[in-house]
Amino acid sequence: MSTLQTLDRGLRALEVISQSPNGISVAELAKELDVHRAICYRIVATLEEHLLVARTEDGWVRLAVGLAVLASRFAPQFHLDARPLLKALANETHATAFISAAEGQSCVAEQVAEPDDQVLTVGYRVGSRHPLTRGAAGLAILALRPEEPGEPEAVRVARRDGYSLTRGELERGAVGVAAGIRVPARLGTATAVERSVGVVAIEGLDTETAAQAVLRTARQLEQLLSA
Repeated sequence: MSTLQTLDRGLRALEVISQSPNGISVAELAKELDVHRAICYRIVATLEEHLLVARTEDGWVRLAVGLAVLASRFAPQFHLDARPLLKALANETHATAFISAAEGQSCVAEQVAEPDDQVLTVGYRVGSRHPLTRGAAGLAILALRPEEPGEPEAVRVARRDGYSLTRGELERGAVGVAAGIRVPARLGTATAVERSVGVVAIEGLDTETAAQAVLRTARQLEQLLSA
């Protein structure tokens, strides 16, 4: 049986990258694929153009949110089932609820739900992005990763508490609470994208109640992934 060499290399690259949750250098990836570094750069650039991988500021290659889009088409039930859970979270906390995913050094909003009883809410649209190190959503994702030397104190606090809490980091007066969504071990493949779920409000957010609701929703979403 014949195969397309370039496509085969791209798919193998995704598999190798998926096994390096903290990222992999182009040089290391080229060695794993047994190809010249120049060829590997072209493979990575092509995958990056399709949002399947992303390069961090220091050049590490990681999986990107485009894989979540492909995964949603393969397993749409999770995304359909997540919608009512996200809506219920928004209504329970009277705040904008969201599911975000890591893309390189950025955190990207995948799904957003607004509460029914609020006239004014935080504008948080699907596709909006911000650094992983700023905002509750990104910190919650970082808190699921192994501890690293020199990581922000906010990440260590989120790892200890099980959720992140930020005030005014992305928008003046905004309060955000988020928890990481752990990926089932069986999904340790190229489709396994790091995610978090959370809420954000300008004022009046009961952070203790919100934290419990966010943690509960995170566990529910993990059950959907495991189904």
